[in-house]
Amino acid sequence: MAARRALKAVLVDLSGTLHIEDAAVPGAQEALKRLRGTSVIVRFVTNTTKESKQDLLERLRKLEFDISEDEIFTSLTAARSLLEQKQVRPMLLVDDRALPDFKGIKTSDPNAVVIGLAPEHFHYQILNQAFRLLLDGAPLIAIHKARYYKRKDGLALGPGPFVTALEYATDTKATVVGKPEKTFFLEALRSTGCEPEEAVMIGDDCRDDVGGAQDAGMLGILVKTGKYRAADEEKINPPPYLTCESFPHAVDHILQHLL
Repeated sequence: MAARRALKAVLVDLSGTLHIEDAAVPGAQEALKRLRGTSVIVRFVTNTTKESKQDLLERLRKLEFDISEDEIFTSLTAARSLLEQKQVRPMLLVDDRALPDFKGIKTSDPNAVVIGLAPEHFHYQILNQAFRLLLDGAPLIAIHKARYYKRKDGLALGPGPFVTALEYATDTKATVVGKPEKTFFLEALRSTGCEPEEAVMIGDDCRDDVGGAQDAGMLGILVKTGKYRAADEEKINPPPYLTCESFPHAVDHILQHLL
């Protein structure tokens, strides 16, 4: 691992770290203001496929988070870039609210399968249609492979189990574009002009947020909000740089020890 350098950038996960659906994590808005009062560049990185970037921004602004659109890097953005690069026509298994982020992408007569979190589409008929396309040689693109995520009513299945089912049935491997892929973190950092050794990632998912960031060369801070479950920090090696109660505690640590 490259030697650590002075901290210049902080990447922050959104769902489960700053907010859970329409409720902010207590103290998160104030903590973000304190972080912005320093010299570090802040970016927000999310695997959410439940809504477009515009809808997500609206939700965050209603919760009084001071965030601009160009500071958010989503796995939907990464997926769209890959589709344009591959020049394929996808069958889009994503939530209808996420479709605006794919505006202009041709989807008739599909020759690829893109899968995100789409509970209303995860039924036998649709998954079987995807299965047949894959058997005919269509590539499988997973926006991410999270096992589960946090909702107001408890934990809920993520897209990972459905991606894995299609991989198993067709004996193929999906191309994953979101966290924990190294390319996702490096792309998110690109606009900051910072190296991974100058960055820290804060998130509630030990594998996708912290493990992925640390594999890319950053420090990873795991927060015990959102999808966090007891002993999650023991699931990755090396363990998180820090495990703390919530985003405000993570900011406290950064201000006291990393700047």
